[in-house]
Amino acid sequence: MAILPEPLEKLMLAFERLPGIGPKTASRLAFYMLRAPAEVSADLAEALKDIKISTALCKVCFNITAAGRDLCDICAAPERDNGLVCVVEEPMDVLALERTAGFAGRYHVLHGALSPIEGIGPDNLRIAELEDRVKEGRIREIIVATNPSMEGDATALYLRQRLETYPVHLTRLARGLPVGGDLEYADQSTLLRALAGRQDL
Repeated sequence: MAILPEPLEKLMLAFERLPGIGPKTASRLAFYMLRAPAEVSADLAEALKDIKISTALCKVCFNITAAGRDLCDICAAPERDNGLVCVVEEPMDVLALERTAGFAGRYHVLHGALSPIEGIGPDNLRIAELEDRVKEGRIREIIVATNPSMEGDATALYLRQRLETYPVHLTRLARGLPVGGDLEYADQSTLLRALAGRQDL
């Protein structure tokens, strides 16, 4: 005998499929939607439907843009530096970097990182498209901003090997101690990277 009506169970299962949502959070969200005014669920349903039909990928950098547009806002902005390209794993990384207001170049979104265990190879990422952009000869520096993980490091190494024959300067985001962090709590890898990346005082 089912304890909950089928529509409620289906909604809970749908929420559970989202990253970072466990059974308890899925239950809370489902019961919230049950108690919320009808327009809340209607707005959510409309937003979920629109996200698939109203978005597309930029034809240059592969960031998310509005459907029907060839270029995202960043690629379309004439004031951005065409010669400086920051390579990131996901569109969310573009948002994080843009929030700093410290980068005036353009981006290239790989849509993942190399992971042989998960069957993700170079052909599954937007690496060939990056190489095509480099071949055009307008890029002077590529900042590899993949995540500081095994997959991110493997992707950075692969990009270096793939692009080393081109006259483009390759750099990697610096890593080290976070602001406000204590040395005694830093792990060995972070301390080693902080030492290797030390700067003049």
